[in-house]
Amino acid sequence: MALPLVVGVDGSDGSLQAIDWAVDEALLRRIPLRLVYASLWERYEGVRPAVGRERPSEQVMADNIVGTAAERVRRHGPDLEVSTEVVPALLAEGMHASAVVTGSRGRGELKGALLGSVSLAVAARADCPVIVVRGDKPALSGSHQRVLLGVGDPDTSGEAVRFAFEEAETRACELDVVRAWRCPEYEIMGVAALADTGHEHQERASALIDTLTADAVTAHPGVQMRRATIEGPARKVLVARSAAADLVVVGARHRSGHFGLQLGRVTHTLLQHAACPVAVVPQTA
Repeated sequence: MALPLVVGVDGSDGSLQAIDWAVDEALLRRIPLRLVYASLWERYEGVRPAVGRERPSEQVMADNIVGTAAERVRRHGPDLEVSTEVVPALLAEGMHASAVVTGSRGRGELKGALLGSVSLAVAARADCPVIVVRGDKPALSGSHQRVLLGVGDPDTSGEAVRFAFEEAETRACELDVVRAWRCPEYEIMGVAALADTGHEHQERASALIDTLTADAVTAHPGVQMRRATIEGPARKVLVARSAAADLVVVGARHRSGHFGLQLGRVTHTLLQHAACPVAVVPQTA
């Protein structure tokens, strides 16, 4: 049985945006949708109150939030299988999900913050792909018909490549594969040397794309892949290119000796500034 797409809900505008996006995604993938509210009240109450006793206000609010979210799903996707639950923590749900979807900011987040603390924590620690829903209307509606894949180092990109190809195939859209490169300062020694060095870095970037996508190209022959090697900081290159994408995919690796992923500056920048939803895909050992 296919694992469900899990959506973290909290009643905020960002949460509602995530729900609407997840409905379309679940319909495309033909998988169930699971709406989860992560509540702390159970930690302090220990167990659910006995029948007849007044429920804690936090539980009542949580039940109302997931109930309203489920009704929203049924209006947008009446044929979609949907379930709801109030749980102590959202992160644990990723162990039984095809992906976890969150809004970019939740209820009660600091005004002016670019990214919510819950979204960042889940993206940094989940064992499954995490999709943070953000961006403009064309991206959220899938109008660009393009998935953007930011190719990082080999130890972070394998699962991200697979995920991006599957997304492009499911959406029947173009896959934009990008590797950014830069010349280290110590290699720049005049115009001629710069030209030679730049050409070498570009060739390495192109070869890396070929190596990392070879298996996926064979597995997904119907996906139209466009490749690009671009000079410049990867975070700036991908943010700019996200303006013409419906989803940007990047990889992350587990940190040695730590619980969580090494997101890096590129992923942090995309989570805060991308013009479309961002999928962070962990690289398994």
